[in-house]
Amino acid sequence: MELRQLYYFMEVAHREHVSEAAHHLHVAQSAVSRQIANLEKELGVDLFEREGRNVKLTPVGKIFLNHIQTALQGIDYAKKQVQEYLDPERGSIKIGFPTSLASHLLPTVISAFKQEHPHIAFLLRQGSYHFLTEAVAKGEISLAFIGPVPSSPALTEHILFTEKVSALLPAHHPFAEKEELILNDLRHEPFVMFPKGYILHTLVADACRNAGFTPNIACEGEDLDAIKGLVTAGMGITLLPDSSFYETTPRYTVRKRIAIPIVERTVGIISSATRKLAPSEKVFYDFATAFFATLEQYQ
Repeated sequence: MELRQLYYFMEVAHREHVSEAAHHLHVAQSAVSRQIANLEKELGVDLFEREGRNVKLTPVGKIFLNHIQTALQGIDYAKKQVQEYLDPERGSIKIGFPTSLASHLLPTVISAFKQEHPHIAFLLRQGSYHFLTEAVAKGEISLAFIGPVPSSPALTEHILFTEKVSALLPAHHPFAEKEELILNDLRHEPFVMFPKGYILHTLVADACRNAGFTPNIACEGEDLDAIKGLVTAGMGITLLPDSSFYETTPRYTVRKRIAIPIVERTVGIISSATRKLAPSEKVFYDFATAFFATLEQYQ
Protein backbone atom coordinates (compact mmCIF):
# COMPACT_ATOMS: atom_id res chain seq x y z
CA MET A 1 0.00 0.00 0.00
CA GLU A 2 1.48 3.33 -1.11
CA LEU A 3 0.83 6.85 0.17
CA ARG A 4 0.06 7.91 -3.38
CA GLN A 5 -2.76 5.36 -3.57
CA LEU A 6 -4.24 6.66 -0.32
CA TYR A 7 -4.16 10.30 -1.45
CA TYR A 8 -5.77 9.31 -4.76
CA PHE A 9 -8.41 7.31 -2.90
CA MET A 10 -9.26 10.26 -0.62
CA GLU A 11 -9.54 12.68 -3.53
CA VAL A 12 -11.90 10.38 -5.46
CA ALA A 13 -13.94 9.75 -2.30
CA HIS A 14 -14.42 13.47 -1.66
CA ARG A 15 -15.19 14.40 -5.27
CA GLU A 16 -17.11 11.25 -6.17
CA HIS A 17 -15.74 11.55 -9.69
CA VAL A 18 -12.52 10.00 -11.01
CA SER A 19 -11.80 12.51 -13.78
CA GLU A 20 -12.40 15.50 -11.48
CA ALA A 21 -10.08 13.96 -8.90
CA ALA A 22 -7.43 13.39 -11.58
CA HIS A 23 -7.75 16.99 -12.76
CA HIS A 24 -7.28 18.29 -9.22
CA LEU A 25 -4.30 15.97 -8.65
CA HIS A 26 -2.76 17.00 -12.01
CA VAL A 27 -2.41 13.39 -13.17
CA ALA A 28 -4.01 11.29 -15.89
CA GLN A 29 -7.39 9.73 -15.17
CA SER A 30 -5.99 6.32 -16.09
CA ALA A 31 -3.31 6.70 -13.41
CA VAL A 32 -5.92 7.37 -10.73
CA SER A 33 -8.10 4.47 -11.89
CA ARG A 34 -5.10 2.13 -11.94
CA GLN A 35 -3.98 3.06 -8.42
CA ILE A 36 -7.51 2.68 -7.03
CA ALA A 37 -7.76 -0.74 -8.70
CA ASN A 38 -4.41 -1.78 -7.21
CA LEU A 39 -5.55 -0.63 -3.78
CA GLU A 40 -8.82 -2.56 -4.04
CA LYS A 41 -6.93 -5.66 -5.20
CA GLU A 42 -4.56 -5.46 -2.24
CA LEU A 43 -7.42 -5.01 0.24
CA GLY A 44 -9.59 -7.61 -1.47
CA VAL A 45 -12.72 -5.42 -1.44
CA ASP A 46 -14.46 -2.88 -3.65
CA LEU A 47 -14.08 0.60 -2.24
CA PHE A 48 -16.30 2.31 -4.84
CA GLU A 49 -19.40 1.53 -6.83
CA ARG A 50 -20.38 3.33 -10.03
CA GLU A 51 -23.48 5.55 -10.32
CA GLY A 52 -23.58 6.77 -13.90
CA ARG A 53 -20.50 8.93 -14.42
CA ASN A 54 -19.97 9.29 -10.69
CA VAL A 55 -18.67 6.90 -8.08
CA LYS A 56 -19.84 6.34 -4.51
CA LEU A 57 -18.08 4.75 -1.59
CA THR A 58 -19.22 1.27 -0.66
CA PRO A 59 -20.01 0.66 3.03
CA VAL A 60 -16.53 -0.77 3.58
CA GLY A 61 -15.10 2.13 1.57
CA LYS A 62 -16.63 4.57 4.07
CA ILE A 63 -15.01 2.68 6.95
CA PHE A 64 -11.66 2.71 5.17
CA LEU A 65 -11.96 6.46 4.46
CA ASN A 66 -12.48 7.30 8.14
CA HIS A 67 -9.28 5.54 9.13
CA ILE A 68 -7.24 6.81 6.20
CA GLN A 69 -8.19 10.44 6.88
CA THR A 70 -6.86 10.11 10.42
CA ALA A 71 -3.68 8.35 9.27
CA LEU A 72 -2.88 10.88 6.53
CA GLN A 73 -3.64 13.77 8.85
CA GLY A 74 -1.06 12.33 11.24
CA ILE A 75 1.51 11.96 8.47
CA ASP A 76 0.96 15.52 7.25
CA TYR A 77 1.27 16.80 10.80
CA ALA A 78 4.53 14.88 11.32
CA LYS A 79 6.00 16.35 8.11
CA LYS A 80 4.92 19.82 9.21
CA GLN A 81 6.54 19.35 12.61
CA VAL A 82 9.86 18.35 11.04
CA GLN A 83 9.81 21.29 8.62
CA GLU A 84 8.98 23.76 11.35
CA TYR A 85 11.63 22.50 13.74
CA LEU A 86 14.11 23.27 10.99
CA ASP A 87 12.67 26.79 10.62
CA PRO A 88 9.76 27.83 12.90
CA GLU A 89 9.61 31.24 11.23
CA ARG A 90 8.44 29.73 7.95
CA GLY A 91 5.60 27.57 9.16
CA SER A 92 1.87 27.89 8.52
CA ILE A 93 -0.99 28.04 11.01
CA LYS A 94 -4.61 26.98 10.57
CA ILE A 95 -6.75 29.36 12.59
CA GLY A 96 -10.52 29.32 13.01
CA PHE A 97 -12.73 32.21 14.02
CA PRO A 98 -16.44 33.06 14.34
CA THR A 99 -18.24 35.91 12.59
CA SER A 100 -18.44 37.96 15.79
CA LEU A 101 -14.63 38.20 16.03
CA ALA A 102 -13.89 38.69 12.33
CA SER A 103 -14.09 42.46 11.96
CA HIS A 104 -11.72 43.62 14.69
CA LEU A 105 -10.05 41.02 16.90
CA LEU A 106 -8.69 38.75 14.19
CA PRO A 107 -7.17 41.42 11.90
CA THR A 108 -5.78 43.31 14.92
CA VAL A 109 -3.80 40.40 16.34
CA ILE A 110 -2.68 38.95 13.00
CA SER A 111 -1.54 42.35 11.71
CA ALA A 112 0.55 42.89 14.85
CA PHE A 113 1.96 39.36 14.65
CA LYS A 114 2.94 39.69 10.98
CA GLN A 115 5.04 42.74 11.78
CA GLU A 116 7.27 40.54 13.98
CA HIS A 117 6.95 37.26 12.08
CA PRO A 118 6.41 38.16 8.40
CA HIS A 119 7.19 34.71 6.98
CA ILE A 120 4.69 32.66 9.00
CA ALA A 121 1.62 32.00 6.86
CA PHE A 122 -2.03 31.69 7.93
CA LEU A 123 -4.84 29.50 6.68
CA LEU A 124 -8.00 31.10 8.04
CA ARG A 125 -11.35 29.34 8.43
CA GLN A 126 -14.54 31.05 9.54
CA GLY A 127 -17.13 28.82 11.16
CA SER A 128 -19.84 28.37 13.74
CA TYR A 129 -19.12 27.84 17.43
CA HIS A 130 -19.77 24.10 17.25
CA PHE A 131 -17.77 23.68 14.04
CA LEU A 132 -14.75 25.43 15.58
CA THR A 133 -14.74 23.43 18.81
CA GLU A 134 -15.07 20.13 16.94
CA ALA A 135 -12.48 21.03 14.27
CA VAL A 136 -9.91 22.03 16.90
CA ALA A 137 -10.58 18.92 19.00
CA LYS A 138 -10.04 16.72 15.92
CA GLY A 139 -6.88 18.58 14.88
CA GLU A 140 -8.42 19.84 11.62
CA ILE A 141 -7.69 23.42 12.78
CA SER A 142 -4.65 24.24 14.91
CA LEU A 143 -6.11 27.10 16.94
CA ALA A 144 -9.34 29.04 17.11
CA PHE A 145 -10.47 32.31 18.61
CA ILE A 146 -13.86 31.80 20.21
CA GLY A 147 -16.40 33.34 22.53
CA PRO A 148 -17.61 32.32 24.98
CA VAL A 149 -14.69 30.06 25.87
CA PRO A 150 -15.88 26.43 26.14
CA SER A 151 -14.89 23.96 28.81
CA SER A 152 -14.08 20.54 27.35
CA PRO A 153 -11.59 17.76 28.15
CA ALA A 154 -10.82 17.63 24.42
CA LEU A 155 -9.63 21.26 24.40
CA THR A 156 -7.01 23.45 26.00
CA GLU A 157 -8.53 26.88 26.64
CA HIS A 158 -7.06 30.27 27.48
CA ILE A 159 -9.30 33.27 28.22
CA LEU A 160 -7.93 36.40 26.54
CA PHE A 161 -10.47 38.87 27.92
CA THR A 162 -14.05 39.26 29.10
CA GLU A 163 -16.36 41.66 27.29
CA LYS A 164 -19.73 43.19 28.06
CA VAL A 165 -22.87 42.56 26.02
CA SER A 166 -24.84 45.71 25.13
CA ALA A 167 -28.29 46.44 23.73
CA LEU A 168 -28.72 47.84 20.23
CA LEU A 169 -31.92 49.84 19.71
CA PRO A 170 -33.42 51.78 16.80
CA ALA A 171 -32.60 55.48 17.17
CA HIS A 172 -36.30 56.37 17.59
CA HIS A 173 -36.86 53.84 20.40
CA PRO A 174 -38.43 55.20 23.62
CA PHE A 175 -35.38 54.00 25.59
CA ALA A 176 -32.92 55.70 23.23
CA GLU A 177 -32.36 58.62 25.63
CA LYS A 178 -31.60 56.46 28.64
CA GLU A 179 -27.99 56.25 29.80
CA GLU A 180 -28.26 52.56 30.67
CA LEU A 181 -30.87 49.84 30.69
CA ILE A 182 -32.22 47.20 33.03
CA LEU A 183 -32.58 44.06 30.95
CA ASN A 184 -36.01 43.25 32.36
CA ASP A 185 -37.27 46.57 30.91
CA LEU A 186 -36.94 44.91 27.48
CA ARG A 187 -39.21 41.98 28.30
CA HIS A 188 -42.05 43.24 26.05
CA GLU A 189 -39.77 44.29 23.18
CA PRO A 190 -39.51 42.41 19.85
CA PHE A 191 -36.05 40.85 19.62
CA VAL A 192 -33.86 40.37 16.56
CA MET A 193 -31.76 37.25 17.17
CA PHE A 194 -29.58 34.64 15.58
CA PRO A 195 -31.42 31.36 14.89
CA LYS A 196 -31.40 28.52 17.40
CA GLY A 197 -28.14 26.60 17.22
CA TYR A 198 -26.04 29.78 17.08
CA ILE A 199 -24.05 30.51 20.24
CA LEU A 200 -25.15 34.16 20.26
CA HIS A 201 -28.78 32.98 20.28
CA THR A 202 -28.00 30.95 23.39
CA LEU A 203 -26.15 33.89 24.97
CA VAL A 204 -29.11 36.27 24.53
CA ALA A 205 -31.76 33.70 25.46
CA ASP A 206 -29.89 32.77 28.65
CA ALA A 207 -29.41 36.42 29.63
CA CYS A 208 -33.13 37.13 29.19
CA ARG A 209 -34.10 33.99 31.08
CA ASN A 210 -31.83 34.98 33.97
CA ALA A 211 -33.55 38.37 33.98
CA GLY A 212 -36.92 36.65 34.34
CA PHE A 213 -38.40 36.54 30.85
CA THR A 214 -38.28 34.75 27.51
CA PRO A 215 -37.39 37.02 24.56
CA ASN A 216 -40.14 37.68 22.03
CA ILE A 217 -38.32 36.85 18.78
CA ALA A 218 -39.69 39.00 15.96
CA CYS A 219 -37.14 38.04 13.30
CA GLU A 220 -33.79 36.34 12.84
CA GLY A 221 -30.55 36.98 10.98
CA GLU A 222 -27.59 34.70 10.37
CA ASP A 223 -24.76 37.24 10.59
CA LEU A 224 -23.94 40.44 12.45
CA ASP A 225 -24.64 42.73 9.50
CA ALA A 226 -28.09 41.20 9.03
CA ILE A 227 -28.89 41.55 12.74
CA LYS A 228 -27.76 45.18 12.79
CA GLY A 229 -29.62 45.92 9.56
CA LEU A 230 -32.88 44.55 10.97
CA VAL A 231 -32.49 46.73 14.07
CA THR A 232 -31.78 49.75 11.85
CA ALA A 233 -35.00 49.00 9.97
CA GLY A 234 -36.94 49.12 13.23
CA MET A 235 -37.75 45.40 13.31
CA GLY A 236 -36.73 45.06 16.94
CA ILE A 237 -33.87 45.31 19.42
CA THR A 238 -30.94 42.99 20.01
CA LEU A 239 -28.06 42.21 22.36
CA LEU A 240 -24.55 41.98 20.94
CA PRO A 241 -21.02 41.62 22.36
CA ASP A 242 -19.13 44.91 22.58
CA SER A 243 -16.42 43.64 20.19
CA SER A 244 -19.01 43.79 17.41
CA PHE A 245 -19.15 47.59 17.84
CA TYR A 246 -15.44 48.35 17.55
CA GLU A 247 -15.79 49.70 14.03
CA THR A 248 -18.90 51.79 14.67
CA THR A 249 -22.47 51.66 15.87
CA PRO A 250 -24.74 51.39 12.79
CA ARG A 251 -26.53 54.53 11.62
CA TYR A 252 -30.03 55.09 12.96
CA THR A 253 -29.32 52.92 16.00
CA VAL A 254 -28.09 53.54 19.54
CA ARG A 255 -26.01 51.26 21.74
CA LYS A 256 -26.93 51.11 25.41
CA ARG A 257 -25.10 49.56 28.33
CA ILE A 258 -27.03 46.98 30.34
CA ALA A 259 -26.63 47.84 34.03
CA ILE A 260 -28.69 45.07 35.64
CA PRO A 261 -27.75 42.31 35.31
CA ILE A 262 -24.27 42.63 33.85
CA VAL A 263 -24.20 40.45 30.72
CA GLU A 264 -20.74 39.27 29.65
CA ARG A 265 -18.97 36.68 27.58
CA THR A 266 -15.43 35.37 27.69
CA VAL A 267 -13.29 35.45 24.55
CA GLY A 268 -10.29 33.20 24.21
CA ILE A 269 -8.12 30.92 22.16
CA ILE A 270 -8.43 27.13 22.07
CA SER A 271 -6.26 24.25 20.90
CA SER A 272 -6.50 20.48 20.98
CA ALA A 273 -5.77 18.86 24.36
CA THR A 274 -4.27 15.80 22.66
CA ARG A 275 -2.09 17.49 20.06
CA LYS A 276 1.10 19.40 20.80
CA LEU A 277 1.35 22.75 19.04
CA ALA A 278 3.86 22.93 16.20
CA PRO A 279 6.67 25.48 16.70
CA SER A 280 5.11 28.25 14.60
CA GLU A 281 1.72 27.62 16.24
CA LYS A 282 3.33 27.95 19.68
CA VAL A 283 4.98 31.21 18.60
CA PHE A 284 1.58 32.61 17.61
CA TYR A 285 -0.19 31.24 20.71
CA ASP A 286 2.36 32.88 23.02
CA PHE A 287 2.17 36.13 21.05
CA ALA A 288 -1.65 36.24 21.17
CA THR A 289 -1.89 35.60 24.90
CA ALA A 290 0.72 38.27 25.64
CA PHE A 291 -0.82 40.70 23.12
CA PHE A 292 -4.26 40.74 24.74
CA ALA A 293 -2.81 40.79 28.25
CA THR A 294 -1.17 44.15 27.54
CA LEU A 295 -3.72 45.72 25.15
CA GLU A 296 -5.58 48.36 27.16
CA GLN A 297 -8.84 48.25 25.19
CA TYR A 298 -9.37 44.60 26.16
CA GLN A 299 -8.77 45.08 29.89
